Amino acid sequence: MSPRTRLIPLGAVLLGALLPLGACGTPPKPPSTSPPRYVSPSAAPITLSPSLFPGQPQQPLPTLPGNATTQAYPTYAYPTTRATTLAPNTVSPTPTPSHAARCTGSPTNAQLLALIRGKPGIPNKTLLVNDGPYCSGIWSFSTVEVSGESADQLEPLMVVTTGKDTTLALVAAGSDVCIDRVQTEAPPGIRVLACGF
Repeated sequence: MSPRTRLIPLGAVLLGALLPLGACGTPPKPPSTSPPRYVSPSAAPITLSPSLFPGQPQQPLPTLPGNATTQAYPTYAYPTTRATTLAPNTVSPTPTPSHAARCTGSPTNAQLLALIRGKPGIPNKTLLVNDGPYCSGIWSFSTVEVSGESADQLEPLMVVTTGKDTTLALVAAGSDVCIDRVQTEAPPGIRVLACGF
């Protein structure tokens, strides 16, 4: 009987030859470890000398009961601090000014509506004065809304003006009229209506 010969595929031979080449590279480093814990050769407890605590009376260190070789550490009295009480704030915050009173003359509702009609950002619809005008000096503030619209449907427009009758001039109109000029030049009664402060 003749021995059988076994054929090994060429791909297996090449794979076996290339496998060690694929494992090349730097081997991973072992994880770093902390240094070993230092143990005193005498294994005796560490004691502190009273001279390490300046200002403390020099007394011998007491020993703990039941263990004659271990000494107790001295106690240190920390300085006590007095509780600091702060006086209440005597300066009151600036109160919010009261808003301006209703105008008794100019500007009238008709004058205000004529002044803002056709201006950018103003709806091209029938408008009516909802609240105001309120006056302080030559400044006035009022709110205007579209006629027939409820407050839920459209936010009212605010209008700030200066001057009277023929000198009536628009300062700001829209949903936010708290511009720099109103903040710095308007009387407090108008500013609080336009800006809220």
